Amino acid sequence: MNHFRFPLIAVFFLSTVPVCCAQVDAQWKIHDRDRPAPTVITPGTASTQDSPGRAPSDAIVLFDGKDLSHWTQKDGSAAKWKVENGYFEVVPKTGELHTRDAFGDCQLHVEFSEPNPPKGEDQDRGNSGVFLMGLYEIQVLDSYQSKTYADGQAAAVYGQYPPLVNASRPPGQWQIYDIVFHGPRFDGSGTLTRPARVTVIHNGVLVQDNVEIAGPTAHGDRPKYQTTPEKLPLALQDHNHPVRYRNIWIRNL
Repeated sequence: MNHFRFPLIAVFFLSTVPVCCAQVDAQWKIHDRDRPAPTVITPGTASTQDSPGRAPSDAIVLFDGKDLSHWTQKDGSAAKWKVENGYFEVVPKTGELHTRDAFGDCQLHVEFSEPNPPKGEDQDRGNSGVFLMGLYEIQVLDSYQSKTYADGQAAAVYGQYPPLVNASRPPGQWQIYDIVFHGPRFDGSGTLTRPARVTVIHNGVLVQDNVEIAGPTAHGDRPKYQTTPEKLPLALQDHNHPVRYRNIWIRNL
C-alpha cells in the first residue's frame, strides 16, 4: 500500500492567502471583543494516493466518488463521462462538462490523474483543463518529463502565465490543484473595474502567485474581457484524452 501523503503546505497556504484587495475594517477597534468571531467549520483531511481526503465542512462537494449529479454536458443534458472506482474519466469526443450551479470568487480543490502509460507528446498528452467561470483555464496536461510551450504546460493560466515551476507527478499518480480565484467586476456600463486574479498551488507548491488574468483564455489568442455575471458554471475540458478526476470541492468566498 502506498502511504505517501499529499503535502499539507497547501492547507497552510490557503488558510493564509489574503483576500484580493482586502482592507482593515475601520469600524472595529483593535482587539475589539464585540467584533463577530469567524464561523467555526471542520477542516478537511489530506488525500493519499490510495484515497481522497475529506472536504471542509463548509465546502460544496462537486464530486464525491459516486455520481456526476452536479455536472451536465454544455447543452444541459446528462453528463456522459465515465464514473468508476471513486473517480470519473473523460470520455473523448463527448464534450466538456459544466457544473449545474454557477460560481465566482472561490477556493477550488481538484484532483486529477494522467493516463498511464502515457501516449502522445507536447499538447497531445493527457490534455484537459479546469475553466473557472467557464472562461479562464488552468491547464491540465501530462507535463512530467514532457516538453511543450511554457504557457501551455500543467498549471499554466493557459496562454498567459507559465507556472513558476513544474511540479508535475508521473502519469498515473494523483495530483492536486488548490486554486483561489477572484472573478472580474464590471460597472453598470459594462466597463471592467477589476480584472480576475488567481493563485494556484500544484501538489503543495505555489505555481501561480495571485496573477492578474488578462481576459478569457484561448488557443493562439488573448480575447478581451466581455461583460459577464459575477458567477458562471465551472467547466472541465474534453480534449480527447481519458484524464481522470476525483475529490472536487469548492468554497464560495
